[in-house]
Formats: sequence, structure tokens, C-alpha cells
Amino acid sequence: MAFAPRGPGPFADLIRKNAALAEMISRFQLTHERPGFGISSVRVENRDVPVTEEVVLDLPFGNLLRFRKDIDTAQPKVLVTAPLSGHFATLLAGTVKTLLRDHDVYITDWKNARDVPRDAGEFGVEDYVDYVIRFMEQIGPGGHVLAVCQPCVQALAAVAVMSEDRNPATPRSMTLMAGPVDVRESPTTVNELAQDKPLGWFERNVISTVPFRYPGAGRRVYPGFVQLTAFMSMNMERHQAQHRKLYDHLAAGEDTEAGRIKAFYDEYFAVLDLTEEFYIETIDRVFQRAELATGDFSFRGRKVDPSKIRNTALLTVEGGRDDICGLGQTTAAHDLCSTLRPHLKRHHLQANVGHYGVFNGRRWENEIYPVVRNMILAME
Repeated sequence: MAFAPRGPGPFADLIRKNAALAEMISRFQLTHERPGFGISSVRVENRDVPVTEEVVLDLPFGNLLRFRKDIDTAQPKVLVTAPLSGHFATLLAGTVKTLLRDHDVYITDWKNARDVPRDAGEFGVEDYVDYVIRFMEQIGPGGHVLAVCQPCVQALAAVAVMSEDRNPATPRSMTLMAGPVDVRESPTTVNELAQDKPLGWFERNVISTVPFRYPGAGRRVYPGFVQLTAFMSMNMERHQAQHRKLYDHLAAGEDTEAGRIKAFYDEYFAVLDLTEEFYIETIDRVFQRAELATGDFSFRGRKVDPSKIRNTALLTVEGGRDDICGLGQTTAAHDLCSTLRPHLKRHHLQANVGHYGVFNGRRWENEIYPVVRNMILAME
């Protein structure tokens, strides 16, 4: 940031305002590079402990990443399944940092599809399910899974398959947060946009071919910037208001307040391309046909039956002001897991948050996270 004097006087005010304007202009750019999680330490009980990132399993389209902590006490192992919807898994840095207080945290660290060579093959909805199963097996018995947004469908499918197969790595608990398990419940603008056009329209209008200068040259992808544009257009007034606040904070020399907004948009403007098959299958199977909710979801040629889940506790979380995933869409998982005993089911409605607030921010840390932690602890 340019030099901005903090002292009083009209000259200092003018310098700060000019510096704020210059920084605002410089910030309007996208990046396709994965940002860092920025978690170097975390408070555990009464001390700060170092955190290091460790790739536990490297697969073509994503890594199993562990946040290793320098502590002697064993903590519950939790796999965070991150959305594959135009942003890197680092969008969940705040989620991870909060979980790290009491858990041994892993995350699905997805790779940018434009950087994956074509000879790595395809990656669709069922491949995501496969990755969740492989990651849970790598973590080992006694783990837990927490899915955020879009992959609630794949996480639920993976646990159903593992339960039916009596896989030793079947998670002890499953937390589904603001995910489209059944989009027929309280449809949102996102649902309507996905259902308004035939699949051929999406294939013709939003799919691109990766240029030759990238490792994934020739691969057909859904560009991350297209998804970002769609999300921003839904809440343009909010984003404009946030950038006005950012300018005001910068002009006033309020670095801490400005830093919070900048940190969010630094991550928000880092975009990731999706494979064509994953995007189109998600539109088709999740948003248009709601296959999991209707009992038509298959995995590797077999029907997925959530009623086979008998020992994995279920927690669903929804935001009362969520305009991306409507009320009831995640709660639908309870009806699907029909053989789970009542004491293994819980739902939490956070009435005063939108979609992002379900898994990040003050309400996540102070009100939602304690519910998640208690569910996991109860199954240990």
C-alpha cells in the first residue's frame, strides 16, 4: 500500500484518499493461483501451537491436505470436503482455523482443472464421491466428515456407500452445512437458474477449452470467473457496499477493519476452473433431477441408499438468510437417512446468517461451531 500519513490536517486526508483510490483500482483483478491458507499457528487450550500443511495423498484432481499441529494429545480426525464451485479450498480457511482448536483437520484441496493434463482422464460427480471415500480410507477408522455447501450430496453418497460396504473407515459423524441435498425444497435463484435452461445450453454457452499455454491444454472446463461473475451478480449491492466500506476504511487509515475486507476479497477473487463433466453432471444430477433425494443417484453402477447409514451420526446446518441453499434443502438428509436412530440426528438452524456465514465469521465461531464440536465429541 502507498504511504498514507496518519496525522491530522487536510493534506494528510488528501494523501490517504488518493492512496485508498489507488489501492481500490489495483484490487480489481482475478487470479488463477491458489492462495495460501495462512494458518501458521492456532490456539489450543492455553497455548499457541505451530501448524504446518502436509499433503497426505496426492491425486490427479486434488490432494488430501492435513494441518499438522505440534501437540501430544490425540484429537478427533475431521475431513472437510470443500466445494468445487469456482473457488479454491482456501475459501474455507476460517472454517479450518476454527476447527483446528479441537480437531485434527484434513481438507479436500482441489486442483485447478486447467492445470491437470488431459491424460489424467475425466473428473465427474462420482469421481468426487470416490475421492471422499479414498481420503477417508487414508485418514483411517474413527474419522468424521464435514461437508460445506455443494459437496453435501457427494459426502452423503460416500457415507452411504461406505456404510453399506461396512468399510472400516466409515466416519463416526457426518456434518452437512448449507448443501443442496434436495433442491426442490425452497428453491432459490441459484436453483432456478440451473433449472431454467437445458443441459445443451450450458454446454454451448459456459464451457471453454483450456488454451495450449496451460498443462491442461485441450481440456473442456467451466471457467471459475464465470461462476464468480454469476455469484457476484446475485448480490451486487452487497459487494458494492463492502467496497465502499473498504475505501472508507483505507481513507481513514483504519487498517484492521480494511484488512478484514481485503482478506475476504483476496480469496474471493482467486478462481478455479472445473472440468466440464463435473459442472454439467452437477447441473443435471443435483440441480435439475435431484437424484439423491429421489432415490435415483448411482455410484459406479449401483444405487446409493442413504438408509444404509446406521451408525454415523448426522448433523445438518442451515442459515435462515441463505439465498444460495434454501431452507429445507440440507435438512432433507434426515428423511433420506431413515434408519438412523433419533439420538444420532440433529439439525441446527442459524436464523440470522446467510450462506457464507454458516461456515465463516463470528456466528460460525461462536454459535454454530460449538454445535458441530459437540456432535463430533459425542461420537468419540
